[in-house]
Amino acid sequence: MIKRNLLVMGLAIVLSACGFQLRGTGTTELAIKELDVSARNAYGDTVTQLRQVLQRSGVNVHAGAPYRLVLTDERETQRAATYSGGSRSAEYELTTVLSYSILGLNDTQLLSDKLEARKIYVHDGDNITGSDQEGAQAREEMRRDLVQGMVVRLQMLTPAQLDELQREADERAKAEAEALEAARRLQDETPQQSPLEVPGN
Repeated sequence: MIKRNLLVMGLAIVLSACGFQLRGTGTTELAIKELDVSARNAYGDTVTQLRQVLQRSGVNVHAGAPYRLVLTDERETQRAATYSGGSRSAEYELTTVLSYSILGLNDTQLLSDKLEARKIYVHDGDNITGSDQEGAQAREEMRRDLVQGMVVRLQMLTPAQLDELQREADERAKAEAEALEAARRLQDETPQQSPLEVPGN
């Protein structure tokens, strides 16, 4: 019994040291302490909830932050998963895909990725109101899952990693600019072939 308790305590300590936290308990610590957060739908539920969660986690969310998280697209699809015998009720699978980018100085894209959430709810043709409420609840749960997933992704990033991504992006941009300039100089230095003159009769 004592061994088992010690094992449970040890596991809890290891998990807490790794930053693991049970869903819905307390706040989540992030290494990034300031971040601008925006979305195509500036006042949408997802970006609003994400800002609130980040602020509760100690992140200073403001427009002048050195890095910007942009929710570039949020797309929902719905498909029928199963039908009942009478076709009056059916299970629907909802899928929401949230695409995002993290931008650095001069709006340089440092990374981009997407998150996905799925839920199944039952639509009962004899209870439209209840079915609509269940669908709305499923969508709200998916939104919470997406926000939580986004926070977990941000937890894996540090300012040092973002600085390194910025440096690599700057180097790529510099190399591309130098390549374009070299190509332009080469074109300017290459003699243009005169049009062929056809002698008159």
